[in-house]
Amino acid sequence: MQTLSLLWGGLACLFGVVAFIPFLGFLNWLVIPFAGVGFLISIVALATAKKDESKVGSILGVVLCGAVTGFGVLRLFLGGGVL
Repeated sequence: MQTLSLLWGGLACLFGVVAFIPFLGFLNWLVIPFAGVGFLISIVALATAKKDESKVGSILGVVLCGAVTGFGVLRLFLGGGVL
């Protein structure tokens, strides 16, 4: 599950970078829900991890998906996509 959250966070980052290209800002409407689902998956992976297990993958997934969601929402507000 941690590998899935890390992979999902990496894909969200990749899609978020593409959505920052001028004239492709509308893709933020797709990236934000994608990163939100990844954030939830990462939280579940973090909560279900055993105590002796490394939690680096799920923590990194939470950070990546949270950052992509935050930057995507900020870009939509600054670009006038959300009124």
